[in-house]
Amino acid sequence: MRKFVIAAAISAFATVALAQAATVDGQVTKIDEAQGKITLKHGPIKNLDMDGMTMVFAIGDPALLKTVKLGDKVKFEADRVNGRLTVTKIEKSK
Repeated sequence: MRKFVIAAAISAFATVALAQAATVDGQVTKIDEAQGKITLKHGPIKNLDMDGMTMVFAIGDPALLKTVKLGDKVKFEADRVNGRLTVTKIEKSK
C-alpha cells in the first residue's frame, strides 16, 4: 500500500509540474551567447502571470541558443529558475 501511495504522489506531482509549464509563441529578437541570454517578443506566459511583451530571458541550456537564430518564430517554455526568468525549452515553430 505504501508503494502505491508514493507512486500516486509522484504521478500527481509530475502532472502538476507539466501543467505549469505552458508553451508560448514568440519571436527571437536578440541572442547573446556570451551572457547566455535570449530576447523574445512573446505572447502571455500564464505560469509566470505575464502579459505579452519583449524581454530578455536567461537560457537554461546554452546549447538551446544554437537551435534558433535572429527573427525565428519559436515556441518556448519559461519558468523562474533560481530567481531568474529562464527559457527551459525552445524550438522553431512549424
